[in-house]
Amino acid sequence: MLRRILASFVIALGACANVAPPAPPVGEPALPSPAGTAVAPVVPAALFVPIAAPSQCGDSAAIAVFAAPHAPRAGGPLRVLAVASAALDGALVIHDPAGAPVVVSAERHGATPFWWYAEIPAAAAGEYRVVLQRAGVASASAIAACRTFTVEADPAPEKRSAWSAAWGVRDAWSEAHENLYSAWIEKLFDAPLTEQPAWPALEAVLDDRERNFLHDDRGEGEDDAGRGAPVLQPDCADLPYFLRAYFAFKLGLPFAYSTCTRGGGGVPPTCTHRRSNLNPVPQRTSAVATFTDFLRITVANTVHSGTGRAPAENDGGDYYPIRLSFEGLRPGTIYADPYGHILVVAKRIPQTESSGGVLLAVDGQPDGTVARKRFWAGNFLFAVDPALGSAGFKRFRPLMMDRGQVRALSNAAIATAPGYADFALDQYAAGATGFYDRMDDVLSPSPLDPAAAMLERVQALDEQVRARVLSVQNGQKHFAGGHGGRIAMPKGASIFETDGDWEDFSTPSRDLRLLIAVDLVQGFPALVARRPTRFAMPAGKSADDLKVELDALLDAELHKRTVSYERSDGVPFAITLADVVARAPDLELAYNPNDCPEVRWGAPAASAEIATCKRRAPPDQAGQMRAHRAWFHERKRPPRE
Repeated sequence: MLRRILASFVIALGACANVAPPAPPVGEPALPSPAGTAVAPVVPAALFVPIAAPSQCGDSAAIAVFAAPHAPRAGGPLRVLAVASAALDGALVIHDPAGAPVVVSAERHGATPFWWYAEIPAAAAGEYRVVLQRAGVASASAIAACRTFTVEADPAPEKRSAWSAAWGVRDAWSEAHENLYSAWIEKLFDAPLTEQPAWPALEAVLDDRERNFLHDDRGEGEDDAGRGAPVLQPDCADLPYFLRAYFAFKLGLPFAYSTCTRGGGGVPPTCTHRRSNLNPVPQRTSAVATFTDFLRITVANTVHSGTGRAPAENDGGDYYPIRLSFEGLRPGTIYADPYGHILVVAKRIPQTESSGGVLLAVDGQPDGTVARKRFWAGNFLFAVDPALGSAGFKRFRPLMMDRGQVRALSNAAIATAPGYADFALDQYAAGATGFYDRMDDVLSPSPLDPAAAMLERVQALDEQVRARVLSVQNGQKHFAGGHGGRIAMPKGASIFETDGDWEDFSTPSRDLRLLIAVDLVQGFPALVARRPTRFAMPAGKSADDLKVELDALLDAELHKRTVSYERSDGVPFAITLADVVARAPDLELAYNPNDCPEVRWGAPAASAEIATCKRRAPPDQAGQMRAHRAWFHERKRPPRE
């Protein structure tokens, strides 16, 4: 059921045992898992020698072990995940009820937090001890963390809240829970960097047992689709709230959301009232159904894009701004752009000798698609404008229980709170140019090879164009499915932020970001000339010489890369990235879903490409688009009226 709830939103290892006889080496089980970037051990798991599990188990806020489901059932899976705030070399070991180590996972994932994952597909009844064991230590001090989990033949169902809350609270947010939340997000959306994962809906991710550590955590089949299962369609602003609420519901943690204005007329958004999962809500026949309605009716109808832009210095918003650092940009962090788009950080990949550091995030679109994107100025818009509120990277405000009520920490309290202490306003100190320069330094602290850096930006543009292919195609499918006549076009600046079919199938915000991305790629050689110390300049070459070479390389790369879209007749048509760049003026008028795909991709007039066009926006809408063209030509979204 819960998979439907979120339907549209989008190393060195080795230790010597000091016990006799030593346990035999245990290999990694042949279990499928999402492919992704992990820090591979120097010594394989098959050569790792676990020591005996201690008789007393315990973990801490900084190094913790979790298991799912919450009440494991005999014959069902036992999934375990260890998280650590700081890097350590080690392996996750599961000891069965007889004390034998049956699974060793030696892959360390992530980067603040770091995490290890292992699973027993069909656990037997009894007590399992899960140990995070340090490498190279042959004594009891090798145990970094340990937890005991009992698998029962018939575990008792989880008790429902005794009052009218959306769900009860049985635990408090901590450093360990925040680490688990980051690891859960990273595992949920993990994929190799060479892939461009996209899903028609988020349900495809949550329904994947190998991705979703919390799948069926309550043991009620809550992540399985059923007849009449509700379908919610959150937009990008709802996505972080739905993920956070899903996680909090599963683990019995507090959750809160605020009523905020959208801002406008030169006034930023303001947040005035905060509610939580403990506020009374109508009770349904099951805890899952109550939670579903809570999301669908209450949360989704309250939060919006303005919520993410609440002024950074205020305590009223649900998010607070963080210090820009590689460690701080952890999965689960949100990014709010100044014009209303929201993304959720999903993964970081450190800089290497051959490539720059990468930050990956996921977002939801009004048409229900969910896709992963890399950080760069073409996807992550930024501006410092008090009238728009505060853009930038933010985290959910920590929640504490105070006399039975949910209380959010103030910015001042966060600045010194254990496990947080990352409130900062440095993102806003040097304007948009300073923000992007700082992010370049954070992700790639060493000088970059200029040609490689430019090709990474071309790759980011390529990904943006391919994501737009799906959005335009969804609009074409809408008309092909016989869903009526033309789609009504909102007036003025509302074309960027509305509801209904226009929100689902138009692309003004996406196209504005694409046009900005085109400018950034074309302007990269000039960026190298502006910040030569940021790049590893070839010996004996001036900035002007290098600019000529980069211009030639860029032209060749743009002509080499192609994408295909479906024309009105359903036949794929290939265009190059060079075509997309050259068609930028036409793409300033290409966001209307009432136009055919050929027009939306800027097909030249009287060309063979546009000959199959069968649908055009009506004259009144075409006139309105011409009147608004300056917004796209100047690459500046208008303020809310």
